[in-house]
Amino acid sequence: MGKFTYDSTLVVDFDDRVLAHLQIVIGAKLRRNESLYFSWRDDSAVGNGRSVVWLHPSISIVYKFHGGRPPAINRAWIEDLMATANSSAGLRIVPEPPEQRHRDDQGDGESG
Repeated sequence: MGKFTYDSTLVVDFDDRVLAHLQIVIGAKLRRNESLYFSWRDDSAVGNGRSVVWLHPSISIVYKFHGGRPPAINRAWIEDLMATANSSAGLRIVPEPPEQRHRDDQGDGESG
């Protein structure tokens, strides 16, 4: 389990694979100076509720991974997460889709 630390005060556990994908999406948004909501379902240990934070480029975020190797990145999942991040409700964790889904639609970029 990795840790997402927000503003040095809120620490939330996420699977390393989820955390790696969140890092990419959140980083892309904040790099463009775009603020957003980020919400997730709380673990049963803290009440099974839902938490929401406002992510802003000026607020510190730390991603602490449990494992030493970066997980493989699923581009289709990044696209799905980015779609939620671009919505008015903000970023939320959606189920990971099969990675092949978008590759089949894109082709090889060459005309024939």
